[in-house]
Amino acid sequence: MNKIILNADDFGLSEDHNNAVLKGYNAEMSSSASLIVNSEFFNDAVNNVIKVCPKLNIVIHLNIMEGKPLTKCPLLCNRDNTFSMNYLYLILMQYNKEVQKQIENEFRAQIEKAIQNGVKINRLDSHVHTHAIPEIFKIVCKLAKEYNIEYVRTQFENPYLVFPECFSIKFAINLIKVALLDFFTLINRRIIKKYNIKTNDILIGVCYTGMMSSKIISAGIKKYKDKIIEIIIHPCDDNKKGSQYKEFLITQDSDLKANLLNKM
Repeated sequence: MNKIILNADDFGLSEDHNNAVLKGYNAEMSSSASLIVNSEFFNDAVNNVIKVCPKLNIVIHLNIMEGKPLTKCPLLCNRDNTFSMNYLYLILMQYNKEVQKQIENEFRAQIEKAIQNGVKINRLDSHVHTHAIPEIFKIVCKLAKEYNIEYVRTQFENPYLVFPECFSIKFAINLIKVALLDFFTLINRRIIKKYNIKTNDILIGVCYTGMMSSKIISAGIKKYKDKIIEIIIHPCDDNKKGSQYKEFLITQDSDLKANLLNKM
């Protein structure tokens, strides 16, 4: 049987993201959420969601792409001390020792802050998949071992067609992202094995980023058997948020819940 993880990314990004996680948990759909520790809504996530959701599995959504850092990392920030470097910069600079040091210090600080606030960490992943970059992935695996965190997300996804969404420009752009992340995952699986850390077999959510729905999830999981499948959504309980609000509605879909249970 499959093990299916429906994970809410960007937990802590705003009060509406936090509310979406809470409502998804109460609907018994979303039992896993990736927490952005350096967000200004971190305390709200801890006090108003985590403390009242004892079975919610918390993932640290390691973040060097958005907001203010917890440490001094000038090679990752602009003059306003805000994360500002893009994905290409991180790929090109991944072998730079000082960049590596600043990333490790920042990731460590984010993990430590979560622990100090009583958060039990189940897994690690990252905002905008930055930890997929192989040299950054090594840092994350090192920290996972140090803090006894058993699982780190990997990003291997098999593209599949869902009509009419697959005819969109978004889908074509997402395929490029999938190709890059699949390539990185082939490298990172060797690193995972070296560190003896658990990970998912399949990821669903990059191919249809910005278009995720119950229909797309159901189509994505139907061909797998005996796999660990991680499904990533970005739910936000604010109907002005467009695709993110639609992803919140996924967590309220009882028919999808029955379908997921049937595949497990």
